[in-house]
Amino acid sequence: MKRVLWVSMAFLSMCSGVLHAAEAEPTPKKEAASKSEELKEEFSVTHHTVTIDGKPLHYTATAGNLVLKSADGKPEASIFFIAYTKDDEKEPAKRPVTFVTNGGPGSSSVWLHLGLLGPRRVSLNADGTTQAPYQLVDNEYSALDLTDLVFIDPVSSGFSRAAPGVDPKQFHSVDEDVKCLSEFIRLYITRYHRWDAPKFFAGESYGTTRGAALAAHLHDEEHIYLSGLIMISTVLNFQNIVFDMGSDIPFILIAPTYTAAAWYHKKLSPELQRKELLPLLKEVETFALGPYASSLMKGDRLSKSERAATVQQLARYTGLSPEFIERQNLRVTFSRFAKELLRNQKRVLGRFDCTYTGIDNNSCGESYEFDPSADVVFGVFTASINHYLEKDLQVQKDEKYDVLANVWPWNFSTNSYLNVSSQLRDVMSRNPKMQVFVGSGIYDMATPYLTADYAFDHVGLDPSLKSNITMRNYIGGHMMYIHIPSLKQMKEDFTAFYKKVAS
Repeated sequence: MKRVLWVSMAFLSMCSGVLHAAEAEPTPKKEAASKSEELKEEFSVTHHTVTIDGKPLHYTATAGNLVLKSADGKPEASIFFIAYTKDDEKEPAKRPVTFVTNGGPGSSSVWLHLGLLGPRRVSLNADGTTQAPYQLVDNEYSALDLTDLVFIDPVSSGFSRAAPGVDPKQFHSVDEDVKCLSEFIRLYITRYHRWDAPKFFAGESYGTTRGAALAAHLHDEEHIYLSGLIMISTVLNFQNIVFDMGSDIPFILIAPTYTAAAWYHKKLSPELQRKELLPLLKEVETFALGPYASSLMKGDRLSKSERAATVQQLARYTGLSPEFIERQNLRVTFSRFAKELLRNQKRVLGRFDCTYTGIDNNSCGESYEFDPSADVVFGVFTASINHYLEKDLQVQKDEKYDVLANVWPWNFSTNSYLNVSSQLRDVMSRNPKMQVFVGSGIYDMATPYLTADYAFDHVGLDPSLKSNITMRNYIGGHMMYIHIPSLKQMKEDFTAFYKKVAS
């Protein structure tokens, strides 16, 4: 299980954290039941305007919580959400609505909220950095002109909590997380009269894993058919990103990302540095899925000449020395690559975005000590969402808004690698009108872009459904939308996607 914790987006593996979810209290059952009945729903409704594509859009923001109850009517959890609905809509009940979560597990929805889809976004410099005082600006690239948006914080994240007397750990698993969010969506579309609306789900990182499983659960158990899935920094099969002895696939799929990092930091040969990045990556993909994959699959049967050729070619494409690659037995984990590429400069690379660098205490270790690309955004987005909740959305709470909650150990409900590919294939087969959008960052070493291509090449879809999948790669990392040109391009791609679904 520890292996999965490290690779599942795992914001919390980069920072210390304390579980702030409500704990079961050591009180008599009668008192606990009484306290659970005190759980109330509260809402703050405000009205705003944003300009998108040169046109003013008036909208209502609702920040509040829905209480989920068990079959016997007892409160189980309070789910906090922030919903944006377009005003002056002729048929509001039929307007598309998109439910959004991030990943982690344990992350609130702040990243997609204030970075990509919401009507307000964090103002960043061209390089994706900023400093206090932080600023929120109108998001001219928001998807609010295309769809209403509902940002959801799973239990223990944001302001979402298990009911008093209910152990929050029961929600910290693949299956229970999906059931909880499914019930929230059912309750939301009932309360706000959206059963007739085209319904979408957008997720990032583990949120894409959640999205595939959630689409299947909604279809099978609630008979709620999604019109579309949006997957940002996708992971369907964890075997593709876990660097384990005996599993060669992750080393193959991350190779082009190593090239992207080496090219960005000018560690390739002059011949390769002169090439444009995207054509170069296509060249490396051919090598990775061909000669490199063949060499790794042969294992000890690999001849000396084949091994030497593979070492030289891998060194050429990664900027690492042949001696280092030989010592790694042709298999370089991302943590070792992040430490090795700029070792002579005493710098390490970011995992979420390998264009960022940081300073370790020493340059002798095998792995980086922290992720510099995480530190760039965590504090900024945390400050921004807290200020935004109080000032703009008028949510007055002393309680901590958990941007990154400690939900470990997370129950992955499996004795092997978590893989939701079959669930996605099944729901796409049973709901052939559902469209899927997949966005990846070419500088992302957490969920390398080639893993998304590989995963969808192995979902096993009927050929007639292949056109339901839209794949896009962007200049950027795990959160490629902090790169403004990519944010702009994503908006254009989302517009085409929503129009495709509506046509």
